[in-house]
Amino acid sequence: MSRTNILLEVGTNELEVVEFTLNEQLQGQSSAYQGHYAVNVAKVLEIIRMPRITELPRVSNPSVLGAFNLRSHIIPLVDLGVWLGKAQAEPEEEGKVIVTEFNSVVTAFRVSGVNRIHRISWEEVESPGPYLASFSSDCITGVINLEGRIVFVLDMEKIVADLDPGMALRMDVDLEEHRGKALKALVADDSSLIRNMLRDLLEKAGFSVETTFHGQELWERLQALRRKAETEGNALTDHVQIVIADIEMPTMDGLTLCKKIKEDPHLGQLPVILFSSLISDKLRHRGEAAGADDQISKPEITQLTRRARALIEARRTTM
Repeated sequence: MSRTNILLEVGTNELEVVEFTLNEQLQGQSSAYQGHYAVNVAKVLEIIRMPRITELPRVSNPSVLGAFNLRSHIIPLVDLGVWLGKAQAEPEEEGKVIVTEFNSVVTAFRVSGVNRIHRISWEEVESPGPYLASFSSDCITGVINLEGRIVFVLDMEKIVADLDPGMALRMDVDLEEHRGKALKALVADDSSLIRNMLRDLLEKAGFSVETTFHGQELWERLQALRRKAETEGNALTDHVQIVIADIEMPTMDGLTLCKKIKEDPHLGQLPVILFSSLISDKLRHRGEAAGADDQISKPEITQLTRRARALIEARRTTM
């Protein structure tokens, strides 16, 4: 099964997810339980049968089964059930392997089975909330009700960063601090870790930062700031000068948010940066179609402040 050929129109607030299963053994029960999970199709390169594995000489995590060769690319294979700490039932077959690519890294995950691709609205993806997230070590980014099944959307970036700390986002400790009048940024990201990191990074670079959980929340905040500017008789840019948004967010995604901003006669001149693990040469056209002024992959976090300042200065010179 290769990456879907179904094209999603930018700005419809839709996404496609691959639903897959893990055969789990619940404590105290003799029968197996089938857990349902999902990953964004945009992160899936292909789905294959279990390949021949070569064990690695030394691994730091028991979930790493080894590596395999896929068209001259050596790819690590992670047993997702082991990483999640699930007691696994005896498999009826070898299972499937989901090959993913995000943050410019290719990783494969072994699962019990793959159901199918679902097209849904981001409005159908519910936040797990802090209580549920605390039980899952913050590895769940959303919950979907699919045909009566509870399906958990997994934070694949967190899994990869846990296996390889070198892949985790880190701030540049030598980042130059800016002084003077603060620039004002609105940020939307459903990850509390990323929100806090972006706040720290931008504030150190001389920004005043307000964060929101998803695109709808940021959109409503922009409308409130526009009304405030009109009431006080000043410019919108006195209240906000740049928007920075993730792409994958419940309720309203970053592409839809960006398109709504750019099509709005009052907000359209605001620079918008999409900051996401989905920024790649293959997917960059989607951000361009939404009207994004810049697109930055999450591993490139230290470029964010420089490019944000450049966009604000460029906007000032054209006004």
